Amino acid sequence: MSPTPALPLTAAHRRRLRELWRSAGWPCQDLLEVELLAAGLVERRTDAQGRDTLRVTDAGVQVLAATLHRNRAAFDAHEALVGRMAREMQRAGRVVWRGLSLRARVEEGEGGEGAAWAMARPDVFSIRHTTVERYVEPIAHEIKVRRADLLADLRKPAKGEAYRFISSECWYVLREGIGQVHEIPDAYGVMFALESGGFEVARPAPRRPMQLPFAVWMALARAAPEPADDDAQRGLAQVDADEPDVASVDAPSVDVPRSDAPAADPPASPDNPA
Repeated sequence: MSPTPALPLTAAHRRRLRELWRSAGWPCQDLLEVELLAAGLVERRTDAQGRDTLRVTDAGVQVLAATLHRNRAAFDAHEALVGRMAREMQRAGRVVWRGLSLRARVEEGEGGEGAAWAMARPDVFSIRHTTVERYVEPIAHEIKVRRADLLADLRKPAKGEAYRFISSECWYVLREGIGQVHEIPDAYGVMFALESGGFEVARPAPRRPMQLPFAVWMALARAAPEPADDDAQRGLAQVDADEPDVASVDAPSVDVPRSDAPAADPPASPDNPA
């Protein structure tokens, strides 16, 4: 019978198991290895030269396999929820991107000193289908299906700063049951993904006026938006009533001659005397 671990396994234990599985097994001789050895997940081996190495036991392989299956299930659930939110944004008449990497400025330290740059990677990023730049209203949605991932995110304030640099609204979309509204900073809206398939807005996101930086426009131009869905993107054919008709405002008036009108006489020239 495989030995039972004496202590609950943490992410650090599983990460070390993966490292040992992929490596030659040279020991680090730290307390993490002591716990893995005591749990029977790894074992020591000594070669003919007296050098010790570590080998993952069959029990350790079972832990790695269970971790792999759990991570795959979480990834599938996350991607499914990302797809649902992307479709909702398309139904609202928005142009949607998934998996973007956008360079954003973040502030470090007090008083706004120490500005730095970070990569913002929103799960869903969308803009309004509009012809007026100030009506774009970019929105970032961060999708979470596991509580551990949510808590890890909340410990990274720079990530929130990056999202606010690229969007006028930031949302956390949480699978039902993994978090509470009061745990999310006030700068974010909170939405729950219901098991029934819908979404429930628990707290609206603060909206602030902004115009997308030119670098973000360039990144969007290089990226491919979500493929159009006939049912989801019916709103893209509609122009909001509060938007001015750019063609009628900016385009100069031009008189176009009728096709049946007589052609004007050509200008005088040496070959064509008046």
